[in-house]
Amino acid sequence: MFNRIRDWWQSRSSGTAAASTAPWWRIPAIVTGAIALFVFLVVCWYWSREPKMFWVEAQVDGETATVGFATTSTLIRVTGTLLDKPGGLLVNDIAPPGLVLDNIPSWEVGVLTQVRDLSRVMRNDYSRSQSQSNEDEDLADAESHFYIDYNSWIFPAAESEYREGIEALERYQARLLDTGAEQSQFFARADNLREWLGQVEKRLGNMSQALTASVGQARVNTDLAGDASARSGGGDNESDVIVKTPWLKIDNVLFEARGTAWALLHFLRAAQFDFEQVLDDKNATVSLRQIIRELEASLEPLASPMVLNGSGYGVFANHSLVMASYLSRANAAVIDLRELLDQG
Repeated sequence: MFNRIRDWWQSRSSGTAAASTAPWWRIPAIVTGAIALFVFLVVCWYWSREPKMFWVEAQVDGETATVGFATTSTLIRVTGTLLDKPGGLLVNDIAPPGLVLDNIPSWEVGVLTQVRDLSRVMRNDYSRSQSQSNEDEDLADAESHFYIDYNSWIFPAAESEYREGIEALERYQARLLDTGAEQSQFFARADNLREWLGQVEKRLGNMSQALTASVGQARVNTDLAGDASARSGGGDNESDVIVKTPWLKIDNVLFEARGTAWALLHFLRAAQFDFEQVLDDKNATVSLRQIIRELEASLEPLASPMVLNGSGYGVFANHSLVMASYLSRANAAVIDLRELLDQG
């Protein structure tokens, strides 16, 4: 026993002597590495902040702008936020620190999905008087650029493509404000607004389902409900389906939902200006404001340093279920608004 103690003490003594003769550069290297790590973490934190909401522009030179200006300018600003926020577009980064971040890239995907939906509706509905009328070339150009894969980082780079889409929207906006012969069109009709809200309804419903899957659920398969003769080409449809989001994807789904809500909030505020007369005629302004209020509540800052995933009635919070609650209420209000717009 004493021999073991002696051997241990000798090993400690030799280690101390070796440490005293360590190379002089070891301590500066450790300090430099610690500083580099600190700077890296600060940059990651700075880039991971969600952009703030902004006020929708509906005036030009102090006067109310023409119909369609608010929606177009808001679409430009929302898309520009993706590219100009701290770190720029992160979802297609292939090097640190963007490579190691996942929350804000997921947020970007949610925003980009709404940008694509609105740009398509502007091309196919808002700018066309009838189904047989010509589409606007600038809006068609903008939509094609926005549908470039967001993971593409070169040949083409997603950032450059989205910039070109913004430039196409700016050309459309300039013609919208011009009183010349080549003035662009924006038809603020109830059926056009219903078309876009139909897309919004599906997106909110999808995000609500994805968020509630954070705790795992056995859901009844309703894919073929409502039609006794309906069949699916994807194989047998079981009556119950187990749905659960992987643990490492829970925060990604939450931030994609927050990006969706952030973009929708601005687009709905813009619609309140451009479709003001339609909403007043249908007595539907209150319904639109209710959707906006639910989305505003869903974007409250997270008080926790991490996304919690407690059970529905457990001790710890479940941020996904809270977010799903707000989006579900917003979705219900969207359905009510579409019904109001459909009435004569």
